[in-house]
Amino acid sequence: MSESAAAAGHETVRHEVRDGVATITLARPEAMNGLDVATKVALLDAVRTAADDEATRCVVLTGSGRAFCVGQDLKEHQQVLADTGSERLFNTVEEHYNPIVTALATMPKPVVAAVNGVAAGAGVSLALACDLRVMAEPAGFNLAFAGIALSCDTGSSWTLQRLVGRARALELLYFPRTIGSAEALELGLVTRVVPAEELDAAVAELAGRLAAGPTVAYGAIRRSVEHAAGHSFTEALEFESSMMTLTGGTEDHRRAVEAFVAKQKPVFEGR
Repeated sequence: MSESAAAAGHETVRHEVRDGVATITLARPEAMNGLDVATKVALLDAVRTAADDEATRCVVLTGSGRAFCVGQDLKEHQQVLADTGSERLFNTVEEHYNPIVTALATMPKPVVAAVNGVAAGAGVSLALACDLRVMAEPAGFNLAFAGIALSCDTGSSWTLQRLVGRARALELLYFPRTIGSAEALELGLVTRVVPAEELDAAVAELAGRLAAGPTVAYGAIRRSVEHAAGHSFTEALEFESSMMTLTGGTEDHRRAVEAFVAKQKPVFEGR
């Protein structure tokens, strides 16, 4: 680890920062990175920390072992359902899932999902909330909610249809099945598919490029695209104008213009 790197961890979530890239790793391989309460709490803390950390200019979300994340830990789920009933059980959506996915989707810096293995249920939703998804060839997505008689959550009702269209989104949600890497790429669910042994290198190269880029501009682009998805064309133009004003006042913009005039390559500092 470089001198500028920092590492923190919980027994079920690892958070490491190296050269401007924060890697958040779900670390319950024995449970295929299922999300029990402790993991959800630790994941929310890690995502919020990465969002607020000025030294972090790109975030990578990934899993350990055979899975990216299979969503809710159903063993814990079953026990809580038996002990307290559904009302207490589904407080986790408001307490954990919604804050986690909101922090992922709205942080002012790029987010990459490194889909190392199977993703199911809320695990798919977490990946879809990221800007870019790089998937290992053996991996796959399964929108498993209806298979256990549940609705979709963690933002998938919003993200999925924007990637594949309403009709296909409903089909995938109504009839859960494993969507292999080739089909996921064809549908636009992932950005790139690579052999499993190349995943780490591919994600490191992509995250490195993003971490070396104009971080404020990336954050403004994220906000502009999200805003436009729920507003009129006129309102989108107004928001774009505010983001241009914001980014036009950055040190990165000033230096980039100077570098362009001097026919040099700009070096961005993320401010």
